[in-house]
Amino acid sequence: MTATDTGADTGTSVSPDARRLWRRGRGLLIAAAALLITGLVLALLRSGDNGTLHPDSAAPLGSRAVNQLLTDHGIDITVAHTSEEVLAELDRLDRNDWPAATLLITHPENLAPERRDALRRETLRTGTRTVLAGAGPDTAAAFTPGIEVAPSAPTGELDPGCATDLTERAGSAQLGGHRYLLPPDTDRATAAAACYPFAGLPTLVTHHAGGPSETVLLGAPDLLYNANLDAYGNASLALQLLGAREHLIWYLPTAADAPGSGQDRSLTDLMAPGWRWAALQLAIAAALTAFWRGRRLGPVVTERLPVSVRAAETTEGRARLYHRNGARDRAAEALRSAARTRLAPRVGVAPAAAHSPEDLLHALAAHTHRAAADLHALLFGPAPADDPALVALADDLDALEASLTPDPKDPSQ
Repeated sequence: MTATDTGADTGTSVSPDARRLWRRGRGLLIAAAALLITGLVLALLRSGDNGTLHPDSAAPLGSRAVNQLLTDHGIDITVAHTSEEVLAELDRLDRNDWPAATLLITHPENLAPERRDALRRETLRTGTRTVLAGAGPDTAAAFTPGIEVAPSAPTGELDPGCATDLTERAGSAQLGGHRYLLPPDTDRATAAAACYPFAGLPTLVTHHAGGPSETVLLGAPDLLYNANLDAYGNASLALQLLGAREHLIWYLPTAADAPGSGQDRSLTDLMAPGWRWAALQLAIAAALTAFWRGRRLGPVVTERLPVSVRAAETTEGRARLYHRNGARDRAAEALRSAARTRLAPRVGVAPAAAHSPEDLLHALAAHTHRAAADLHALLFGPAPADDPALVALADDLDALEASLTPDPKDPSQ
């Protein structure tokens, strides 16, 4: 790359400064910040305490309303996220108030088979009442052997279809989802309630396994959502299912209890679903932004070398390098060398002898009537001690050149 002095461009700054860089990049930075904030908000809304059926979530699919209803009726609620926590809590309650616990499992189909078996054994031993929200085929086979799951039905208002204390107080409720097919030899000793039927098959079944232990299969958990609790008899039914005993263990299974949780998993497997979804959205947005910016830059074009660069840009860039490295000696020598080259022809010195003190100084002294020692200090002297001295040197060189420049208004010159 070479530099050419274009004359008219001298003194014009073309290097991008901080303000120009900010103007160029602020749109992209603001867009990236907005995407990042949006992704974080989405991840927070979709994970943790704001998730579906979480007792602290005020979202439409959360269950804070049910939590508040049960708390107002004096039910002691414990939230568990792993099967180990559930087993520990059941063991603690077994030693104190047996049988006084209800166990609500919000996503039973997400449990590994061994977790379901362990919970089933412990609930039988402690006489726990287990409510399975959205119990599918695997859950029904583990907790209520003999009961099969039929094709699902749409959720909506269903009449009780049976006569029990439970349904008489609740009336119609929002149920549906999985339907259950009871064995032909089922009697009231094992199935105390088979209610809220859709097309002849119940969507709520209460199953006794002997002793105080019982299992409730809920085809769908919709009646526990905040958005649905005040509809039909949902609140009454939820209170009777979950508040019949003094203590309630609210079990929200996590990935630790999912199938394959004991195997090695990748980083994405360890992320919550909300975070994975947010990361995917951010990746897509970043790709679209890169494509958009790439299009704005235009196609790649070839350019013949050497490239002409404006003299002002070259001079300014070199000055910044000197200033950044504190190279005042190099900067002073550049100024003096350029001045000697321009002064030599004005005093009749050949360009080859422009940097020779013997030839140049005598000619300059004759034309300017200044002492040769002063001219030597100015044109061949030591480097300036600081930045103000460097500026003063540049001013003195300009003054010397101006004294030898013919005045265009003077016809005698």
